[in-house]
Amino acid sequence: MFIGSHTCKLDDKGRVPFPAAFRAAAASGDGQVRLAVQREPGMKYLTIMTKEVCEQEVEFFEKSLDPYDDEQRQLIDDLFQNMDSLDVDAAGRILLPKRFIEKAGILKEVAFVGTGNKIKLWDKATYDKNVMQDEEAAALRKKYLRRKV
Repeated sequence: MFIGSHTCKLDDKGRVPFPAAFRAAAASGDGQVRLAVQREPGMKYLTIMTKEVCEQEVEFFEKSLDPYDDEQRQLIDDLFQNMDSLDVDAAGRILLPKRFIEKAGILKEVAFVGTGNKIKLWDKATYDKNVMQDEEAAALRKKYLRRKV
């Protein structure tokens, strides 16, 4: 499970250190780290996931959508066009696709934010503007997480 957040710097080639805690959480039974990145239309972040979670996402799309319907096929195509594989190099870095960096508005400093089975990768300044404040989080917890007796 991916939990917590980490801040790192993106280099000029589009490489960024992949946090050690997330590398450990992403390692499969054979110790390999197999990742995918997804650019979700309209979102201000990239989503990083293990290959297993990526396969589940693809399976959900394929089971939910009719490939013979033009609009639904476009959604399937869009999913695949906005995904790519990520490799962790010997220095523990990942190379982000340039087209994804540009679309997400990532400049120099990034925030990796664990969200359970996925990681959101934000431009740090954008993340700082969008992160929920304590008062708002407390109010939403009160609203949605009341214990039913």
